[in-house]
Amino acid sequence: MPEKISALNADGISELFAAEAAPLEVFSHGERFGSTSAICPALAAATMSASRWRNSRRARRRTRRTHMLEEEHAYILEGALTLKLGARNYVMKAGDYVCFPAGQKVGHSLFNHTDAPCRYLIIGERNPNDVIVYPESGRVSVRLTGEGYSKAATMDYWEGIDASAPDAKARTGLAQE
Repeated sequence: MPEKISALNADGISELFAAEAAPLEVFSHGERFGSTSAICPALAAATMSASRWRNSRRARRRTRRTHMLEEEHAYILEGALTLKLGARNYVMKAGDYVCFPAGQKVGHSLFNHTDAPCRYLIIGERNPNDVIVYPESGRVSVRLTGEGYSKAATMDYWEGIDASAPDAKARTGLAQE
């Protein structure tokens, strides 16, 4: 396991650190998805995170998604890639920047359409209650519970509730839910 680095000194004060020292993590899923990242846990920030990424050749980092409570920012350092934003595609190159606001109605993903690696930064929030929607698969991920659900399994608010019978608590004068 790579050595964990920290920006915190012995007094718990966050100081300068070498971002290049953050351990690299390699990810791949089949032939379509792959990247190398260095999440910067050394930041010691409670609500923000920063990571540097390098997408594998002709691969996507993840499937298209939208965060309900988190904002993300991407800044291209080297190379080029395709930003998939809803049904539209945009070519991004070194120096290009994009923001994905919380609750944006279309999903986003980054795809390296070239044979050369692409390096970029992702800066964003780390909300423990975030809900992430993946439009390609219909998956809804709830970070708080660590669980994923099918968006197709939706319910109306009153579905399964018997509205014709009085509540037992109401008949006895107890407080209602």
